[in-house]
Amino acid sequence: MPENDLQDNHVRAAAAPQGPARMATPNTSPVTSQNAQWVTALPTAKPRAAEPSIFQKVQMPPTPTEQMVAGWVAKFRQELLIAGYSPRTIKMYTLYLEDFLQHAKKEPKDVGRDDIVGFMAGMKEKGNSNATLGLAHAALKYFLKNYLKLAAIDDVKAPKKAKALPTILTKDEVKALLHGAKPGRNRLLLQFIYSTGVRVSEAVNIKVEDINFKEKIGKVKSGKGSKDRMIILSKNWCGMAKKYVERKKVKSQFLFSKKNGKHITPDTVQRIVRKAKAKAGITKDVTVHSLRHAFATHLLEAGENIRNIQELLGHSNLNTTQVYTHVSTEQLKKVQSPFDRM
Repeated sequence: MPENDLQDNHVRAAAAPQGPARMATPNTSPVTSQNAQWVTALPTAKPRAAEPSIFQKVQMPPTPTEQMVAGWVAKFRQELLIAGYSPRTIKMYTLYLEDFLQHAKKEPKDVGRDDIVGFMAGMKEKGNSNATLGLAHAALKYFLKNYLKLAAIDDVKAPKKAKALPTILTKDEVKALLHGAKPGRNRLLLQFIYSTGVRVSEAVNIKVEDINFKEKIGKVKSGKGSKDRMIILSKNWCGMAKKYVERKKVKSQFLFSKKNGKHITPDTVQRIVRKAKAKAGITKDVTVHSLRHAFATHLLEAGENIRNIQELLGHSNLNTTQVYTHVSTEQLKKVQSPFDRM
């Protein structure tokens, strides 16, 4: 065969189609024994451990000071519980103790007068009132003197309270405030506080069994200082309140309850007062306690004996009740000036 023809044959053979191209399919192709040995020889990749994010909060173990503070606060809380203090007082007393021990950074037995004065001076510099400082002083005094029998606080006097007279609502303002509350539970609640003079904490915890609609008297159990006392009930209020209790869809042991039967909170009562105040257009600084103040003042103006008012309010000291003798303007208006008698 001529040389040119031989070269042409090689070119055609190279250009001839070799059949359809086969795609590599490593997962489906058979593995030979030689390939298997090679595959098993590959190193196995280990999963990488998750690295902590720079934004992730790392839980640090408590310091010795933090452990010391937590221990004493827990013991103090137990002491106050046994002594019968209210949950609110326990919360505030333990809070002030925690702040003080974190400030002093030492065991209570090593605390001195300078530690206490420095702590209270710091509170004053932060803008706290003398009333707040007095509460902190009372908490530390109970902890150091009553509980631990330490004398460090003996030479530290409690700050003088500002003798500000309470805001007193007139009878017309009380009437407008009560009318501003939503009819039903909310209005009956405010009427109850004004007509009995109870504290808000007592009002939200009063139970149906504590109310005698027939005799028109009630009983406050474990009031401030864990003292029980009797309260008077309004004749007009008793009729409306009895119907309210009988018409409740969900029966509850509490006189004033939520729709699910649980008792309401003091914060709820404060909101009710704020809304009623706004609707009544009263510009005075009014809180739930203003109704208690009004109860005492209006009784005093009507000539009620101050000793009876003391009992109804649950005051252990008559001096506390006598503040209302300074705000009873109606009695002062009856005093005739000596100049007019000349």
